Amino acid sequence: MTVLATRAIAPGDVLHVNYDSGMANFDPNDGSTSDIRAVARVGQICALFGPHTIELTAADVAELTGLNRTTAYRYCASMVAAGILERGSRRGTFALGGLMLELGAQALGRQRIVEIARPFLRELSDAVRMTAILSLKGAHGPVVARVEEDTSRVVVVTVRSGSRLDHTAAQTHVFLAYADGAALEDVASGLSALERAQLESEVAAARRQGYSVVRHEGGALAVAAPVFDEKGMAATIALLGAGDMAELSPALERLLAAAAALSAELGADDARPPASVV
Repeated sequence: MTVLATRAIAPGDVLHVNYDSGMANFDPNDGSTSDIRAVARVGQICALFGPHTIELTAADVAELTGLNRTTAYRYCASMVAAGILERGSRRGTFALGGLMLELGAQALGRQRIVEIARPFLRELSDAVRMTAILSLKGAHGPVVARVEEDTSRVVVVTVRSGSRLDHTAAQTHVFLAYADGAALEDVASGLSALERAQLESEVAAARRQGYSVVRHEGGALAVAAPVFDEKGMAATIALLGAGDMAELSPALERLLAAAAALSAELGADDARPPASVV
C-alpha cells in the first residue's frame, strides 16, 4: 500500500495541504462520433494514473493505449490546457491536474456520508490514538474520502484524501468482500498468480470476519470494517497506525462499534457489530 506516508510533528500540530489549480475554458463541438471517441480516450488516459502511477510520459500513454506517440502527446498537451493533466516533476511527464482534484473533491463532497461520518471518525481517532479513514467506492477500488489524523504522537501515519487504494489495502479487502466477482477481477487485473492468491485469501477472511487487518512493511498497521446504508455497503472506515500493537482487540472493538453506529445513522437495517473479536 504505497499511499501511506509518515511524518514527525509536534503534538497538536496540524498539516494543511493546499492545491492550486488552473483551468482552461473551451467550447465543445457537436456530439459527433469523433467527439465521443475523443471523450472516451480522455477517460482512458485518466484511468492510467493510480497509486503506483503518479506520472506518465507521452510514450507511456501511447504504449498503454495503442495510440501513436504523436497523437498521445497531442492528447496529453490538450488535457494540460484543460486542467485535466499538468506537467509532471520529471522532464516530459504528465500527472493528473488541478481540475481532476477539484472534480474529485466535489464528487466526494456530494456524498452525504462524508459529513455524517466526520464526528464518528474524530471520536474514533481520539479514542484509540490512530488515524481514522473513510473510503468510498471508486471506479477501480476504494478512494479515500476523509481522514481524521491522530496528532497525539510524534510520528503520524496517514493517507491523502483522494488516494485510490490498491489491492494490499485493508479497505480494498473489505470492499471486495461485499462486491461481485467483476470487482475482484478488476482489482486483480495485472497481478501475479501469487498476488492474486493472497488477495483472494484476504478477501475471504474479510468476508468471514466482517473486517480486515493488514500489517504493511515498515510497521504500518491498518484495520478496516464495512459501513452500510439502506441499499447495502456504502463505505469502509479504517484505522491506521505505526508500530507493533501488542493488543489490537480494543481498537478493533472500537472500530466495529463505530462502523455499526455510522451504519445505523445511515439507515441500515442491521448494523450490529460481531459479539466478540477473535
